[in-house]
Amino acid sequence: MRLELKRAIYEENDELARKINEGLRSRRIFTVNVLGSPGAGKTSLLTRVAERLRPEPLAVIEGDVASDIDTVALKALGIDAYQIETGGDCHLNAPMMEAVLGRMEISDGSWLFIENIGNLICPAEFVIGEDLKVVVASVAEGSDKPYKYPAAFSKSAACILTKIDLREAVGFDEGFFRAGLASVAPGAPLFPINGRTGQGVDAVVDWLKAARASSLK
Repeated sequence: MRLELKRAIYEENDELARKINEGLRSRRIFTVNVLGSPGAGKTSLLTRVAERLRPEPLAVIEGDVASDIDTVALKALGIDAYQIETGGDCHLNAPMMEAVLGRMEISDGSWLFIENIGNLICPAEFVIGEDLKVVVASVAEGSDKPYKYPAAFSKSAACILTKIDLREAVGFDEGFFRAGLASVAPGAPLFPINGRTGQGVDAVVDWLKAARASSLK
């Protein structure tokens, strides 16, 4: 019975996510689901990406268990940001997306970034209407993350490695990390960045633009 219930939940979520994606794509809105642990640097990445995509229209959906700290910070920078508080749920799902999209004013042709709840397990299991997922991992988390959380990395189209200025300080083994990523997500590009200075973010933006152009042909 538990297996059947779980299957039904996934099927209902996936069907709604498909409809959400169709609706967004019909308006040429390109949607990126950003996964990563708490403190990995997801919000800093989105801030830097938004700086480089301006003046193109862009919106961000912030998912958190509680608080709107990141949403307030993004709005203060002039970024159109909307909040989802799950009240305890460890991931966003398609019904949550449907609800927030119903109160958003998002322009046709926009970029839409979704910062998912901070963990590398549950968010990887749910599609929420995105065109693609990317996973953010910081060097401070250790070089073993692709091995320990393979689903988050294998289901992501790219990996952004943040806080690279701390590599030596924390003893990060980039070769080991790259080997792990290649084993679970062959062909997925890795983008080392520094969210404080913006180093490496141009390459991320170039890749996103190419992915959008390919997806919305």
